[in-house]
Amino acid sequence: MTLSNTTLESQEFHEDISEYVAELQLHMTLQARNLVPSLQEKPAVEESRQQLLSETQANIEKLVSRQEIWACRL
Repeated sequence: MTLSNTTLESQEFHEDISEYVAELQLHMTLQARNLVPSLQEKPAVEESRQQLLSETQANIEKLVSRQEIWACRL
């Protein structure tokens, strides 16, 4: 009797854990959807990256041109 009760309790515990893990995975999936931008927003992200690249390139060109001016003065 004790062996079958222990086995039954073990199975119930395993089912409870499995159910908890499934609910946790569902919750995490739903949270991830809220945190990750959708694929439809990709053009905006791409535009933002392009703008950042252009600004960075302009800043580097300014720094290089200023260094050339300072080198000519010396």
